[in-house]
Amino acid sequence: MLDDMMGRAVSPVFVGREAELAGLAEAFEQAREKAATAVLLGGEAGVGKTRLVTCFAERAERDGARVLVGGCVELSTEGLAYAPFTAVIRQLVREQGAEEVAALLPDGGARDLARLLPEFGEAGDAVESETARARLFEQILNLLERLAECRPLLLVIEDIHWADRSSRDLIAFLSRNLRAAPVLMLLTYRSDDLHRQHPLRPVLAELGRVDGVLRLELPRLTRDEVAAQMAGILGTTPEYPKVREVYQRSEGIPLFVEALLESGGGCSLPESLHDLIIGSVERLPEETQRVLRVAAAGGIRVSHALLSAVTGLSDVELEDALRPAVAANVIQVADGRAYVFRHSLIREAVHEELLPGEHVRTHARFAEEIEKNRRLVPPGRAAIEIAHHWYSARDDLWALVSAWDAAGKAANAFAYNEQMQLLERVLSLWNKVPDATERIGADQTTVLEHASEAAQACGELDRGIKFVKAALSELDEEAEPERVAELVVRLSQLKISKRKPGALDDLRYAERLVPQPSLARTRTLARLGSYLMFQGEVAEGTALTEEALAIARAHGEECLEADLLLNLAVGHSIAGDMERTITINETAMAIGERLRSGRILLRALANTVDALNNVGRSAEAVELALKGEQLAKKYGLYRVQGTFISNNRAEALESLGRFDEAAEAAEYTLTMDPTLRTRHHLRRVRADVALARGEAEVIRSVLAEVDAFTVEEEFTQELTANTRLKMGLHLLEGEPLAALEAAERVQVDTQILSKPLLGWRLLGLIADVCDAAGVVAPERAAALRARAEKVGTTMAADNPVSEAYRLDLLRDHDAAAAAWERLERPFLQAASLLRAARTAATAGDREGAAVRLRAARPIAVALSARPLVAEIEALARRIGVALPAEAGREPGGVPLLTPREQEVLRLVAQGRSNRDIASELFISAKTVSVHVSNILGKLGVSTRGEAAAAAHRLSLIG
Repeated sequence: MLDDMMGRAVSPVFVGREAELAGLAEAFEQAREKAATAVLLGGEAGVGKTRLVTCFAERAERDGARVLVGGCVELSTEGLAYAPFTAVIRQLVREQGAEEVAALLPDGGARDLARLLPEFGEAGDAVESETARARLFEQILNLLERLAECRPLLLVIEDIHWADRSSRDLIAFLSRNLRAAPVLMLLTYRSDDLHRQHPLRPVLAELGRVDGVLRLELPRLTRDEVAAQMAGILGTTPEYPKVREVYQRSEGIPLFVEALLESGGGCSLPESLHDLIIGSVERLPEETQRVLRVAAAGGIRVSHALLSAVTGLSDVELEDALRPAVAANVIQVADGRAYVFRHSLIREAVHEELLPGEHVRTHARFAEEIEKNRRLVPPGRAAIEIAHHWYSARDDLWALVSAWDAAGKAANAFAYNEQMQLLERVLSLWNKVPDATERIGADQTTVLEHASEAAQACGELDRGIKFVKAALSELDEEAEPERVAELVVRLSQLKISKRKPGALDDLRYAERLVPQPSLARTRTLARLGSYLMFQGEVAEGTALTEEALAIARAHGEECLEADLLLNLAVGHSIAGDMERTITINETAMAIGERLRSGRILLRALANTVDALNNVGRSAEAVELALKGEQLAKKYGLYRVQGTFISNNRAEALESLGRFDEAAEAAEYTLTMDPTLRTRHHLRRVRADVALARGEAEVIRSVLAEVDAFTVEEEFTQELTANTRLKMGLHLLEGEPLAALEAAERVQVDTQILSKPLLGWRLLGLIADVCDAAGVVAPERAAALRARAEKVGTTMAADNPVSEAYRLDLLRDHDAAAAAWERLERPFLQAASLLRAARTAATAGDREGAAVRLRAARPIAVALSARPLVAEIEALARRIGVALPAEAGREPGGVPLLTPREQEVLRLVAQGRSNRDIASELFISAKTVSVHVSNILGKLGVSTRGEAAAAAHRLSLIG
């Protein structure tokens, strides 16, 4: 059979590469310890990347690892999305069955994978583009993590220089997030193909900055290694002059060594690389060469059935024609009755031999045959294969029609960049096809609308704006006002993402276009109302949202109703009406449960966590957030919505003074690839902890990352947080005048809203700034303080947190300290005690000041709030008050562990590993290791067992 004639010019001996194999083995060992996630293996075409990877994969499999292999193909650059991952999942289905694979996924996960492979049944319902692709990415990550629970996993993705945008994004996502399981991705690419504008270049640069991603460059063979390769091929030791000649001509590239030996001993130096590679093909029978040229048009891999249909040859005739090519190792027989070119360079060289007319006819034949029988290609590939072949055949009509069809399939797979590329092809061919509208059942404006939506979904904002403007130029607002309004709303969202001005004007224009109570008006009002709320125009935003809510209810649109309720709740939250916020969130959550919508449920839960923290129920907020994060994992939405819930948990932990946990939660969640806005929120939480602990460099880096020094935020929450952090940084660095100048720029009469941790928190810091700046600019500080106090009288203070801030603003610091103590907010309690001590000292009550300072200091010390400790000690020295020394232990010599250290110690005492503890506490294993080291040091023991014994002996854990 054909298999018996394979391998004539390939060395049976694997030559050299010991250092590279050792490097890969070390990386896989690090992956087992969760210290590595990916290896980027670069090298020139023909240098032996596939041979190295195959050898390493075989060794890994012998050592008990699971190996999954997928490869990118040239067709990916034209819109074949997720090709390597589809191949990997198909391999899994082949090995385990679709049901067993589906059982590894969260609820509904199989329906997402059905968009890539029909074996998983019907695809899920259409979902929002902003969450759909992220959810698919999460499902694939979950699948890999679950697979690795049984044994380590090696995921090989070859030829990523051909990867489509969606696959590149997924590779980057996995590289950042495969930290919780023993998985190593091995990614190969042609380094000599990466020209300056190659789309893989920025991906490689990004991955190079990710911890746990390693880069290897595969060098050419040395002369001795070439000699060993020749000996393996020839079956005898070659003579030195022959080795020298082959080495010089091949320059150490194994594929060229094989080609030179195949061309015979007396060959002259070929004029080009093409001539060298094509030489072995030209010695084959003419009919074999003709079939190979046809096969080359089909790609690096083509099925026997498809090639038979395109060539018109019977099974026997096709086998007879290809037998010499198989014997010469030009092509190989693969699983599933397919033929594969031994190397992509060979296929490229053969394809270049097609004459112009032959090229057109051959690609047209492929398109026609696949159109007749789509099962001639792997599932999910027919549409893009047909589009590719008609485009290559230069048939404008069918290239346009097939590109439109393939764009729809790409959208269904959440491959929005590939959808956009295909729609751009449709647009480029539009004027060449007179009846294009009739052919695809859509006008050019519709194509532009779809292209703008795809561009927005994949983050191509400038192109999205271009498509929207082009579509608007084709429309008449009087004839199609709803269509224009939808595009104008999309334009506003693109401007917001680009931080370009004019979004509000666009939204108001869109609202005027749809005055009637239609769903188009509802969707427009939803965007406009939300935008106004986040800008601080809560009253108008709320009124517009309530109007939209009434229309949605009248139309029976429950999903839209739930979203509008949640928008309404956000407005009440910003305005400070927290109890009403919680009530509305509960209503929306009930709708989400009824509709079985994880997105709505998680959004409502996230907003409730925030509201609970704002009314002083922070410990309850933390517990609810942990449940929400688990729920987000169940729905496969952790990176989209779970990270936002985690951010709200971090904020609640910061409120409770559990600074270590807050910082850990923020840092851990940052590794989960959150959206940019969530990332900025998380970084601000980390900056708040840094402000309490005096870490000025951390604050400065956060402010730089969120562009606080260069960009004026248009939304109230971000603007308020940035302003507060800038003022805090100035105070921390001993610059009260600069802090005062920043505070004076705050429009206290309009910018400050009643939300406790937004407006009241900012107002409290402004009061601190005025107190600090009173010495250097007394009149300005007094004037600003008076304005702040006046604004405070107009703000809602109907919950415990607002009331505590109000008491501090009114200088009733003892009452404020008592309020903060009841709320379990130790940092704010200690800060209020310090203010009360200053007031007592100013009044000459030295003893009263001493009592307050002695109460404040141990709280500040326990929190590691160094600036606060320094202020307390400075005031004590100034008024001559002695403070008791802190030895790091409680009375009776019991070590003083932080709450987080107590949690870790409890789990250590249960015999849990660092990995288990990290998973339960939502922190990294490295962070757990640091905690364990600190615990051992404080307890004065050297092992985990001794620590557990000490914990029970000293009653450190319940």
